[in-house]
Amino acid sequence: MQDKNFDKLSLKFAKNIYGTTKGEIRAAVLWRDLAPALTNLEPPRLRILDAGGGFGFLSQKLAALGHDVVLCDISEQMLALAKQQIAESDTPLSIELVHSPIQALTVEQFGQFDVILCHAVAEWLIDAKSTLQGLLKLLKPSGLFSLMFYNKEALRFHSLVSGNFDYVQRDLVVKKKIGLTPTHPLYIEDVRQWFNEWQMHIQTQSGVRVINDYLKQHLPPNFDTQQLIEMELAYSQREPYLSLGRYVHFLGQSSTTPS
Repeated sequence: MQDKNFDKLSLKFAKNIYGTTKGEIRAAVLWRDLAPALTNLEPPRLRILDAGGGFGFLSQKLAALGHDVVLCDISEQMLALAKQQIAESDTPLSIELVHSPIQALTVEQFGQFDVILCHAVAEWLIDAKSTLQGLLKLLKPSGLFSLMFYNKEALRFHSLVSGNFDYVQRDLVVKKKIGLTPTHPLYIEDVRQWFNEWQMHIQTQSGVRVINDYLKQHLPPNFDTQQLIEMELAYSQREPYLSLGRYVHFLGQSSTTPS
């Protein structure tokens, strides 16, 4: 088994992730969580690692604010798309592109970072815990770790309310793998325990798509997408909605560097 490489799905991935309402929700929640935390870090110009960042949606946004970003991805096509978008930017962007598995990143080569982002990556990894723990060696003491992962319990609940009972009885194991369906979803409590073991204090936790994925097929005639995003933001940090998010975002701050 190998970790997922999106080379063959790069354009589809880019369109499906950030070219849809789902992507708008994802971007809104992540930015709402990240923006105030970044302003509290020193120095003002931060070193940021976007680990498995694809074409660098957030990398470009952060670099536009004046930060120095290293964007690493295993997909050569994703990085080619990032290079094209960076070249077309009206603002000069300080982004270093690294074609590599995130497991291969070392302190010796890249030093340490004020912030590490790892969004929608862990659920594609065969051994997410070990990979993420290794990644945290590149995080400075008191640095921020932004982890967004696919929530296995939300996958189960969505399947239940969709009537896919056979799928649930198989413990969410699909008969045929679908291109953009994560292969290794995670339980919230497991990830929370990892953060405790890593001495990582969770500053912020949010559900991503706590409403959108449960919407009925027949919506009111006055349904408004912008209002949906506002409701997502309003309920994303409240229980039980948070735990039903298709993804969950933990923003943690380190007290020590894990060994």
